[in-house]
Amino acid sequence: MFKFTRAGVNLISFIITTIIFSIIQITLYQYVNGVKLNVNITENIMEKQDVCVPIETLKTDDIWQLEIEEIKLKADIVEGTSKEILEDKIGHFTETQTENGNIGLAAHNRGYKVNYFSNLKKVKEDDEIIYQYQDYKKTYVVTKNIVIKDIDWSYLQNSKENKITLITCIENEPNYRRCVQGIEKK
Repeated sequence: MFKFTRAGVNLISFIITTIIFSIIQITLYQYVNGVKLNVNITENIMEKQDVCVPIETLKTDDIWQLEIEEIKLKADIVEGTSKEILEDKIGHFTETQTENGNIGLAAHNRGYKVNYFSNLKKVKEDDEIIYQYQDYKKTYVVTKNIVIKDIDWSYLQNSKENKITLITCIENEPNYRRCVQGIEKK
């Protein structure tokens, strides 16, 4: 018959405690990371897209640019709005159009290597936005420069009217975004 000694009981208790502690730690780690993902989901909507068109794969005649003369902005655009994309370029919301309809674009405005939308708050009604996608080139007239809730993505919905929608964060206001929208100049 097996005899329990004080040393044996202590060893078994230590092993069981270590196993329980490890299970709790793993469970808490997964729970905390899951909560972080859910809490930051509105902050990461612009990062949820992983589609990227590397610059080196574009043909030299494949131009995709945005220009706003009033704020001295001229920058390249690439597909997607992931963190990696927005660190170097203006990103295109993949759910939006690239030519006719509503074209949605995003960029940083502060705190990153490039902050293309840093002066977006200075854009006024009737300012012009020039957008070029390959051979498609249009001029848009700004109709609104507003602050929206970070969960209000209605401004990116497609429309029959040709529009361009630019979205960026607002400093120290994590629950809000700046939204500049323009319609095609006739």
